[in-house]
Amino acid sequence: MRSKTKKNRAKERGRVGISRRVENILNCLCSGGQLRAEEMVPSSEILAANDYLPSSSSSRAADIEPRQDTGNIEEAESSLRESGCLNYEEARALLGRYEYQKGNIEAALHVFEGINIAAVAPKMKLTLAKKGDRRRRRSQSDAAPPMSIHAVSLLLEAIFLKAKSLQGLGRFKECLEAAQSCNFILDIETLNKAIELLPELWKLADSPHEAILSYRRALLHPWNLDAETNAKIQKEFAVFLLYSGGEASPPELRSQVDGSFVPRNNIEEAVLLLIILLRKFSLKKIEWDPSILDHLSYALSLSGGLRALANQVEELLPGIMNRQERYYTLALCYYGDGDSLTALNLLKKLLSERENPKHLPALLLASKICGENPNFAEDGISYARKALESLQGGCAEMRGVANYLLGISLSVHSRSVVADSERVQRQDEALHALETAGTMMKVRDPNVVYHLSLENAEQRKLDAALYYANHFLKLEGGSSVKGWLLLARILSAQKRFKDAETIINAAIDQTGKWDQGQLLRTKAKLQIARGRLKQAIKTYTHLLAILQIQRKSFGSGMKFLKGSGYPYKSLELDTWHDLANVYINLSQWHDAELCLSKSQSISPYSAARYHAMGLIYQKQSLNKEALKAFANAVDIEPSHIPSLLSMAVILRQLGSQSDAVVKSLLTQALCLDRMNPSAWFNLGLVYKQNGAASSQEAAECFQTAALLEESTPVEPFR
Repeated sequence: MRSKTKKNRAKERGRVGISRRVENILNCLCSGGQLRAEEMVPSSEILAANDYLPSSSSSRAADIEPRQDTGNIEEAESSLRESGCLNYEEARALLGRYEYQKGNIEAALHVFEGINIAAVAPKMKLTLAKKGDRRRRRSQSDAAPPMSIHAVSLLLEAIFLKAKSLQGLGRFKECLEAAQSCNFILDIETLNKAIELLPELWKLADSPHEAILSYRRALLHPWNLDAETNAKIQKEFAVFLLYSGGEASPPELRSQVDGSFVPRNNIEEAVLLLIILLRKFSLKKIEWDPSILDHLSYALSLSGGLRALANQVEELLPGIMNRQERYYTLALCYYGDGDSLTALNLLKKLLSERENPKHLPALLLASKICGENPNFAEDGISYARKALESLQGGCAEMRGVANYLLGISLSVHSRSVVADSERVQRQDEALHALETAGTMMKVRDPNVVYHLSLENAEQRKLDAALYYANHFLKLEGGSSVKGWLLLARILSAQKRFKDAETIINAAIDQTGKWDQGQLLRTKAKLQIARGRLKQAIKTYTHLLAILQIQRKSFGSGMKFLKGSGYPYKSLELDTWHDLANVYINLSQWHDAELCLSKSQSISPYSAARYHAMGLIYQKQSLNKEALKAFANAVDIEPSHIPSLLSMAVILRQLGSQSDAVVKSLLTQALCLDRMNPSAWFNLGLVYKQNGAASSQEAAECFQTAALLEESTPVEPFR
């Protein structure tokens, strides 16, 4: 009890001592008097105690000793030597800084809040203005400034530290006032840290427009920032533009040089800033920051500028990026830009024995690229198997990806092999690889599920294909057009045309008008399969009206990714040909020819157009003209299966060529599409003409054609 009593008495004496000294200081300051050096208090608790006395401070009050802080005294003496006094705001600025340096953020903020910025701002501006005038005129007769430069610097620092205190305490609602205070600093004399802090405070105050303006102001005005600070602001601004979620208005550059580049949106401005940073690094003005390239990669991938990104990577100084990383990054850029061959060559260099033949991302990307090109499908199989070897006992998800890519390459390769036994083997391996991938990914990856449905459909395992197609739509939430199309095609292969049309109608209801094109085309084909030709004509007409509006929109300025051109040209061309074929079946030659003239204006050289012209001649028994049209179609596109089949039919009917020529055309068509029932049927007719010697072959061809016809969709599954 006695010890507690002694401590309480000591605390009381400390409070009395502090109060007396604070009272003397404040009386002096409030009366306009001067505070002399000998009246300076070495500890910041003295002034802070006037408004704020934390418990930790009061508990130490009895232990306060008259020790001197050398830095504090030197600072005070410097100010006193210049002006002979330290006014109220300066004292608070000085003592607030001491609290901040000691970590007493709340106490520091309380002291700073007592500074009337509005009152001292005119004096600070006038002092700095007179300082500039003196530098220019070098005159000694001018009136003395109202404040010393040291006092101005002290108050500027107080404004900055107050903003930092608010930020540190998480008082974001008051950040607006702090941002305005920092804005005042920029109006009179900037500090590097204040310039950096101002945009952050605007962001915390949920004022993105002001944040963008403060970033631009910091970068466009000659603040004499050091290179690293300027680079930091540029990077932070680029990051804010890319990820803030808002769209900034284009900068208004009054001093813009004619013909120079002015960014039109967030991405362009961010790209410009990031490229400037790369240039600074190339000139060795700043240190290397790998995140700059990451942000630039994101920005250019969004804007379709992957070729430009590749150029930036190629221009980097040696040693900045690991050579293997450079090869892989460049491969991604070229692949994203549509140059698969260059990407594959880069990956081959990376996967060489000299570099790293087990580089997993490169193996997977190489397999993906090869799986998209029948000429490289076998290489894709090899890359995927090497990836699986390197993943033994590794991540199940990655092994699932490798099996998925293996399945795709096997499926593509199976369509190009000639021998039936090898084709069946490849198909079985492809399905097994895809099923393995689905198991490893717990049948949750939409791409794997989609290709499982597609592969089962092409192998005419329609029940399994239907299951996976429905599962794919569930995973995609019914938002995938290709999922709806695949489901409708599978139902059409099961001869459930009405159900398939119902599915397409549901998809149209859930799809935006600009994305309905392929859905409407499939709907028209289903209507044709049901014998409803007039309704099919209406559907095609509706589709063409939508495509016409899209073409006009594209011509009037609708922007697509660089190099993509008009994206609906192929669909519009196919639609005119489909409509022409409907009119041909109805023997409406004039309407059919009108459709073909429309398609000719889109693409003068089209195999499908020449084939349709040949059908018109064939329907009118003009076989020689028909044969010439079919031949022109094959000249334009040697793999055009309908024209190969039509040529074979005409030649067989004319009897002007040997069966070998006809059989060659049909065999060529079957090499391109083994599941074409018309090719098998016509090949059976050729064998049948040879009499009893080929009756077995003819029977097998007719049987195959009948089986395939039962499961042929209204349009190819792929």
